[in-house]
Amino acid sequence: MHNDGPVKHGGALAASAVMAVLVFANPGDIAADASTATTAPAPAVRATDWPVYHHDAGGSGVDTSGVQLSAARSVWTSPVLDGDLFGEPLAVGNTVYVATENDTVYALNGTDGSVIWSTHVASPVPSAELPCGDISPVEGFTGTPVIDTVRSELFAVADEQVHGEPAHMLIGINIANGSVELRQSIDPVGAATPALLQRTALTVTNGNVVFGYGGNYGDCSSYHGWVVSVPEAGGTPTMFEADSASGESQGAVWMGGGAPVIDTSGNIWVAVGNGSVTTNGTYDNSDSVLELSPSLHILQYFAPTDWYTDNGNDRDLGSSVPALMGNGLVVQGGKSQTAFLLRQSDLGGIGGQLTQLKPICGQDFDGGVAFMGGVVYLPCQSGVVALTAGTSPPSLRLLWQTSSGSGGPPIVAGGFVWSISSGGTLFGLDPNSGAPVQQFSLGQEANHFPTPSVGDGLLLAPSADQVHAFEGVATASGTTVPTTTVPAATSAPLHHGTTEEAGGSGDKAGWLWVLLVVGGALVVFAGVILLGRRRAHRRPRTR
Repeated sequence: MHNDGPVKHGGALAASAVMAVLVFANPGDIAADASTATTAPAPAVRATDWPVYHHDAGGSGVDTSGVQLSAARSVWTSPVLDGDLFGEPLAVGNTVYVATENDTVYALNGTDGSVIWSTHVASPVPSAELPCGDISPVEGFTGTPVIDTVRSELFAVADEQVHGEPAHMLIGINIANGSVELRQSIDPVGAATPALLQRTALTVTNGNVVFGYGGNYGDCSSYHGWVVSVPEAGGTPTMFEADSASGESQGAVWMGGGAPVIDTSGNIWVAVGNGSVTTNGTYDNSDSVLELSPSLHILQYFAPTDWYTDNGNDRDLGSSVPALMGNGLVVQGGKSQTAFLLRQSDLGGIGGQLTQLKPICGQDFDGGVAFMGGVVYLPCQSGVVALTAGTSPPSLRLLWQTSSGSGGPPIVAGGFVWSISSGGTLFGLDPNSGAPVQQFSLGQEANHFPTPSVGDGLLLAPSADQVHAFEGVATASGTTVPTTTVPAATSAPLHHGTTEEAGGSGDKAGWLWVLLVVGGALVVFAGVILLGRRRAHRRPRTR
């Protein structure tokens, strides 16, 4: 620490006391410069646009337009589209984009929901021709597309019939007029294409389109999980294969329809589902969080100590998206009713968590997340869960689980946490308590994990085959930050493998912090008095 001059002992005592108060007052709060994860390698996102799943390449799920939604109202519903919607609506400018299971992409007018253009790219695959699954009657565009706003091009993966067999094609479409600019086969060589499902949302980074492959619902037939990176202009794909050893299979990269996360270095983060190895032998990269380089090499990984047991019981960690909190921490939930807190710079391998919180949720975590200000909102199927992720000490605490029962992947917009229930109701939740404040009936959902978005001042929500728009009041103040109170952490310092119990009492530790703060304040007071006396003692006498 630099000082401009000598420090008297009394001043040092006072300064130390002030420092004690600053350190101990909120020990579990997130660092002041914590922010949502965004990334330089991806195209910049305008405040009013929503060009990728959950808003940005970091998957924050946070609207930055400043729209106010305290008195939201329905403004339009689109015409019935030609197939089911499994992806999130995207928005650029005054246009909303969606892709259907009939292999059609639509551009909708943001003013009234009318169709500006539609492009039908191919014949989708009849569900009866697949070995298993729960998408019917056809399978076409399933993963949420992505829009590169610099290229004005939308990318999506179509499952289509090619010479009587299912094939996956990367399609690039001009967002101004719907013309097809790219069509490229992107199936892994030798893969059983009927067994592959392109379920993740797509993202773009460093001129490449990135997405994952998993299997159909039921994990039937033989497949491998993949992460794929394809040049936006077309070209040879780069691929990473999970469970790649001889005799291994599965390891789906599906994340409940969420997108791979791109960090500020351009590295790619995914969560991987259950693999075929069910004994404690050689690890197979399944049931994990992976950080991959842009060339798709593993940089580091995390897996629970019981990864092989998870594999044998379909409790995969890969059902939701990693939350890169922006403060050096990562939160991951899956199907084991456990939330894991990880260090972004050191995932720690098997059993490398800083702490874990369980039991939590009561069902699976499925899909994308939302996070800001040290709070992460997780898509628990029995109701969205809000957790605080503390840095000092590393800790996870349950804030609330919504009483609405809505478990769809949440977003944060206009002062509310928004989630769509499996029954087709859009809920606006109080960020402090999870209590439902607003709700709108959308109708039947096709997607098990539907999620809303925001674009051009509109809150957008899909139903089975329509898009619904709700209006808020735009402001010039920027992001609307929920007033969620982040409680101070109350647990002891945590190390790899530590477990916290959900719902535990923090009263005693809370009083301890109060005493520390009060004690620090008294020390400050004493230091100031001491300093004043010393100065008075040294003051020259006057006549």
